[in-house]
Amino acid sequence: MYGMRRDAKTIVENADALLITAGAGMGVDSGLPDFRGNEGFWRAYPVAKRLGLSFVELANPRWFESDPALAWAFYGHRLHLYRDTEPHEGFGLLLDAAGKKEEWFVFTSNVDGQFQKAGFDEEKIVECHGSIHHLQCTECDAGIWSAEEVEIPVDMERFRALSWPRCPRCGATARPNILMFGDWGWDSSRTAAQEERFDDFLQRVAVKRLNLVIIETGAGTAVPTVRMTGERIADTFGATLIRINPREPQIDPARGISLAEGGLAGLRRVLAG
Repeated sequence: MYGMRRDAKTIVENADALLITAGAGMGVDSGLPDFRGNEGFWRAYPVAKRLGLSFVELANPRWFESDPALAWAFYGHRLHLYRDTEPHEGFGLLLDAAGKKEEWFVFTSNVDGQFQKAGFDEEKIVECHGSIHHLQCTECDAGIWSAEEVEIPVDMERFRALSWPRCPRCGATARPNILMFGDWGWDSSRTAAQEERFDDFLQRVAVKRLNLVIIETGAGTAVPTVRMTGERIADTFGATLIRINPREPQIDPARGISLAEGGLAGLRRVLAG
């Protein structure tokens, strides 16, 4: 393990470009829940267990139409939780590493905005599942707007939002601009613009023939978008993928390096002096 850590550190130091990929496990060291399995979700939201609702069942856009007080209890609580949470030290280590590279980018499935809060350039982040800090209408094509001024009072005992945001155009219930389960109404335009910038980054890496390294943190197999994206890019560019994950660290040795550690511990091993 020590040798692999040292190799990973050397590979990062020698790279010209850095791609940071992150799943829900990235936020655990900041105190955020990762909703791993029903039991993990229910520990974070015991009222959901009482209601017999799994994360997949609750994270569904239908509730914004049939029971917006329930939907916004869940997403309103998360909005304020993410606002109040300070990114852990690992974000700063990644930001310092990125600043030393000719090119860098972030690809994350997290909707919490922690990378932006940690100081990462908004123009160099893909949030492939959207962001809780942005809203859209459940009824009309009003576009996407910021949730910065939105406050959601929640009765946690009854798990009901007491009020929630509405569309400035038509007055219908607003929802977070997040890709949920069974979601055909998600406005993907903001994420599509991010993905265009990401494609430009990859094009620059290719044209300049830069030596790319990928650091993946906290990305599991249950929703494999982040893992698959990193693996595809590693194969395309001949890049080394450094996978940091305490439970699912497995990776083909020909493709990268596996560190079976939590996000912060692994990032310290690879990036700290």
